[in-house]
Amino acid sequence: MDQRSLMLRAVKTIHTLAWLVIEACMAYVLYAGITGRNDRKTRAAAVVVAGESLIFAGTGFQCPLTVVAQTLGDGSGSVTDIYLPRWLANILPGLHVPLILVAVLLHWRNWRKHAVRDSERRLLLGR
Repeated sequence: MDQRSLMLRAVKTIHTLAWLVIEACMAYVLYAGITGRNDRKTRAAAVVVAGESLIFAGTGFQCPLTVVAQTLGDGSGSVTDIYLPRWLANILPGLHVPLILVAVLLHWRNWRKHAVRDSERRLLLGR
């Protein structure tokens, strides 16, 4: 295996690991929204998901590592074809948008529930 192939494999491995971390953060944000959690871990996971989404949108809805993969010799520029099935890689953006919307709605619902509870408590205490 030549050096370019080795570097391409490394890029794809790094991408896959980053994808796993981002997916774990997305799952945690959804879990936290369902269970009503709002702690430091939830905020950190949300920052990771938001950061990934902003980077993806900022690069024209294309993974920034695509150019790197193409430079290293991958004709398609795909950085997901080693460890993810192509069908999954192709639908990831379409999966994330609804998941992010669901997570936002869950956390908004939780925020509203706490805001209402806090205002009722203030009214009862006369503050």
